[in-house]
Amino acid sequence: MLTESETESLDNLGYLSLGKLLNDEDLEVLRSRIHELVIEEGEEGGFELFDSKHIKHPKEAGADRLANLVNKGKMFDMIYTHPKLLEAVYHVVGFEVKLSSLNYRAARPGMGLQKLHVDWKEAVGPGEFKVCNSIWLLDDFSIANGATRLVPKSHLCGQVPEDAMDDPEAPHSDEIILEAPAGTVVIFNSHLWHGGTTNNTNQSRRAIHSYFCARDQPQQTPQQELIRQETLDRISDKARWLLDV
Repeated sequence: MLTESETESLDNLGYLSLGKLLNDEDLEVLRSRIHELVIEEGEEGGFELFDSKHIKHPKEAGADRLANLVNKGKMFDMIYTHPKLLEAVYHVVGFEVKLSSLNYRAARPGMGLQKLHVDWKEAVGPGEFKVCNSIWLLDDFSIANGATRLVPKSHLCGQVPEDAMDDPEAPHSDEIILEAPAGTVVIFNSHLWHGGTTNNTNQSRRAIHSYFCARDQPQQTPQQELIRQETLDRISDKARWLLDV
């Protein structure tokens, strides 16, 4: 499903826009369900997130978080099973992959700045990639509202930001800001240096992340422990395989 220029973008730049995979109806359904969950879970939102040692991640200040969306409604199924998304993930990591987590993050007004980081514990060489992430934009992303920054080609440098920069929170000379309309999906090699920027508007900037890892790695959200029977009854065999359940 990917063109030659699309695979070249993933290989050489480390990221690719898949265009608008969510239509207006999809966006409305997702936003409505997210709103319900944010109110329902409150400060406990995102509590299902674990690291490789099975320790809960601390709550991120300045952002609304949700996790384990696999089990919170059929509207989220497409966020990790869309064929074009999977084709891009396979290109980065290989066919032996699984979903590591399906999360929501919304940078609140005046907040959202992150250090440049990678989604892996250490630097890897080209072709040794273990993780791949995607951003599903529920709002327009702009410089003003703290859109994600990416450093093109940084996945090929064999370093992580904290080893190469005095201050990974500072702007990088090569960084770009991911500006795109709501409904757009951007996939990126998770060894690419990236991070949120400051939301300087009076509205939260909302996005869902479907994050994949090599099949022999631990999931960020342990699906075998958390999977609900109603989810198993709903999803396909392929989706079960992607969840490793």
